[in-house]
Amino acid sequence: MKVLIDINHPAHVHFFKNPYFKFIDSGHEVMVTSRNKEVTTSLLDNFSIPHKILSTSAKKNILSFASELVLRDYRLLNVARKFKPDVMLSIGGTFIAHVGFLLRVPSLVFYDTENAKLQNAITYPFATKVIVPSCYYGSLPKSYLKYDGYHELSYLSPKYFTPDLNVAQNNGIQPEQENYLIRIVSWQANHDLNESGLSIIHLEQIISSLSLKGNIIISSEALLPEQFQKYIYQGDPNMLHHVLAFCTGLYGESATLTSEAAVLGIPSVYIANTGRGYTDEQEKKYGLVKNIHTINEIKIQEGLYWLMNINSEKLKENRKKLLDETVDVGQLIYEQAEQYGIKK
Repeated sequence: MKVLIDINHPAHVHFFKNPYFKFIDSGHEVMVTSRNKEVTTSLLDNFSIPHKILSTSAKKNILSFASELVLRDYRLLNVARKFKPDVMLSIGGTFIAHVGFLLRVPSLVFYDTENAKLQNAITYPFATKVIVPSCYYGSLPKSYLKYDGYHELSYLSPKYFTPDLNVAQNNGIQPEQENYLIRIVSWQANHDLNESGLSIIHLEQIISSLSLKGNIIISSEALLPEQFQKYIYQGDPNMLHHVLAFCTGLYGESATLTSEAAVLGIPSVYIANTGRGYTDEQEKKYGLVKNIHTINEIKIQEGLYWLMNINSEKLKENRKKLLDETVDVGQLIYEQAEQYGIKK
């Protein structure tokens, strides 16, 4: 079987890395195409995954997105014509859906972001199958699969990941005190159009409260003012999950990092104007997340109070419940690819 995996974001590298090596170990041929966005290509290089860069992340406007869409579709079409994949996989999946439709190659789109309405509108009608968590509440095409789980389980479930305290300490964790990770995003993704996040004043409010409890680490996609530089994460980007696993809590704008924290049993405040089905479920069903969708000082303080007063023993019970009730997402990816990629 020949598998093409199209990777467009750092989180996608983690999502596909275990299925990738399982494909290789099983004797399948794999082509990885990549996108120059943040640390995506360096992560692929770190995991020794060969890849072909097709484009660079566009600026946050419709014209830039449209230009990259056309360019990347064209380049992926040429790559696929030469490689002749039996199946193509991607998160979001716009490019593989278009190319797969033209070449009559099955495209499996994994996704979990309901508010990416424009992207989904130009992707779902062309995809062979759209595969989403069972908590996904957005509209879906006729061919879809829902599963009990989250993207982050494909790389952070205990089957695939064991946190290392030494690694965490070498990358900023101070074990003698509480550690809090703050995550700031750039708001440059296609699903972030017309979105904005925390102001400088809001960030100061969060740091002022959490610094009374312990060590502060900020992971930021955006360039922050000088006053915050002493908190900026200086460690290896590839080791951030080890750092997260030993944090007392997370406060941030990233739904992905929020879900990663939940899977690891770390309480997380997700603050953004729009929500996600998976962070809603991680709050309502498992009590591992607090969602805030109105960004003001009162709501921010509510999140801080929740994060700093949560019951740590209850967290362990809730994480176990989450792991018991969800599937092996890495294996799911592999099995879905074989279902469509191995010719009958």
